[in-house]
Amino acid sequence: MSFILTAVIMFIFWLLLSGKTTLFFLVSGAVASLLVAYMSHDLLIGKTDIRMGFIRILRFIKYLPWLLWQVVLSNIDLVYRTLHPKMPISPGIVSFKNEFKTEMGMVILANSITLTPGTVTIEVNEKEFIVHAIAHDVADSLISGEMQERVKKIEGI
Repeated sequence: MSFILTAVIMFIFWLLLSGKTTLFFLVSGAVASLLVAYMSHDLLIGKTDIRMGFIRILRFIKYLPWLLWQVVLSNIDLVYRTLHPKMPISPGIVSFKNEFKTEMGMVILANSITLTPGTVTIEVNEKEFIVHAIAHDVADSLISGEMQERVKKIEGI
């Protein structure tokens, strides 16, 4: 499947770059695309499971409303902390164990943390996530793991 998808992508790219639509150019473009796809389909697409990819996309779409709601709540919290003189602003750096097996899960979680106001992902590696949080209670809610569990559902863990 990755061979066919790579060949189609290469042919569309060739059409966009060449702009030629005569039969000779279309055939030579198709042959060149098939040849490139044969040699490099595993580099562009890799081994894919179309069904699992579709399921992950659906899980991610289900995750987005929850993430958007968390962004809204964090915005409200951050504005309240900024404007209210007695709300604690005690920035700190926290780390927690990386339990994800794929880069996709790590990227989704790191970007979700950074999108949520008051937190920024500093580093992600195979062992841990390092995050800067604006206050201790924000860090505690991050460490509690609700966001991680939701991202794990996307990944299928």
